[in-house]
Amino acid sequence: MPRPRKKRHREIKKVPRSDAMLEEFDRRACPEGLVTRRQLRERGLSPGGHGPVAVLRCKYCAYRPDQACIHPTRAWLYSLEFARPKRVPTLAQEEALDRAMAARSTCPQCRRRYYFCLKRAILHRMQHTTSAMKGLLPARTALYAAALR
Repeated sequence: MPRPRKKRHREIKKVPRSDAMLEEFDRRACPEGLVTRRQLRERGLSPGGHGPVAVLRCKYCAYRPDQACIHPTRAWLYSLEFARPKRVPTLAQEEALDRAMAARSTCPQCRRRYYFCLKRAILHRMQHTTSAMKGLLPARTALYAAALR
């Protein structure tokens, strides 16, 4: 009979708000010049190589104004002063990315192109194990297909 698992007690870390490195703002109390990354993206901007200048506290920390927010749901705030327009890829860069994605989504055996990236080991075990394709399979995959039967 298996032994019951012991529950791990998560250590609650209370950081005083005065010791927090960045300034913190509650929801709906953020100054005009600070926006989140998502808001930057909607405006066609990027942080411009600068880090966050403040923290937007999660909704749970609104009840604890004396502690710093350490939850993963907090958001980083970036300054609009430092933001730059997003870089637009050149045609050559887009073409290179398209070729790379085509190579990742095309089966090397049957040259069929899928709409998702392929893991070749899984693809050959599942798609090409028919008797007509046995000559095209690598020896290792053929042995694995035979072991499954």
